[in-house]
Amino acid sequence: MELKLNRPICFFDLETTGIDVARDRIVEISVFKVYPNGNKESKTWLVNPTIPIPSQTTAVHGITNEKVANEPTFSELASHVYNMIKDSDLAGFNSDRFDIPLLAEEMLRAGVDFDMKNRVSVDIQTIFHKKEERTLSAAYKFYCNESLENAHSAEADTMATYEILKAQLDRYEDLENDMKVLSEYTTRKKSVDFAGFIILNKEGKEVFSFGKHKGILVEEVLDKEPGYFSWLQNADFPLYTKKVLTAIKLRKLNTK
Repeated sequence: MELKLNRPICFFDLETTGIDVARDRIVEISVFKVYPNGNKESKTWLVNPTIPIPSQTTAVHGITNEKVANEPTFSELASHVYNMIKDSDLAGFNSDRFDIPLLAEEMLRAGVDFDMKNRVSVDIQTIFHKKEERTLSAAYKFYCNESLENAHSAEADTMATYEILKAQLDRYEDLENDMKVLSEYTTRKKSVDFAGFIILNKEGKEVFSFGKHKGILVEEVLDKEPGYFSWLQNADFPLYTKKVLTAIKLRKLNTK
């Protein structure tokens, strides 16, 4: 089944130096863009992360420090990546919890004001886990009856993710071929920042999801304990989380 699209959608995958969204860096990014008229384009970049790639991480994706030593940094590539995805919804495998948050960090680090306000995301892993509970390689075998060659290559994983979503739409009649509906289906929780430190409560208000202020309104905490905002800004939280906190603080000040 081909995708019904009202706007382009970019399937993408990252290979990185590790799994810490705030600290780790991209070493490879692959983007596969599908247009509403059926046209497609793809691009894969190797990236110099500017920090060492641990040997245990290289053992997973095969990308060594030597391989990326002369590749451009993400700051040098950011505008090219952004131009490819700026008009598109996003999709990936475990992308809501990892790839999108880490991509946002790299974009902000490069001075690109990236957000998800005017787009939706579809996490194909969530569909898979809700329906079958498997890994990407198993999902590809299950849905497409193919073995995933070169797993943990960004390009191979990206193309497999695209094929899996089409096969999922063929298999499950209750899945609507609409990116907004699929985005809602694959969203695990209503987080305001990508990392999930700030979420929406039942009333649709921003609350902290961690620490001593867990479940308390962000505006209330920032109003009663202004030093907490400074601590968060100086602590090792993702840049996008800090951006969201700043926006909430400014919104509160503008309503006084």
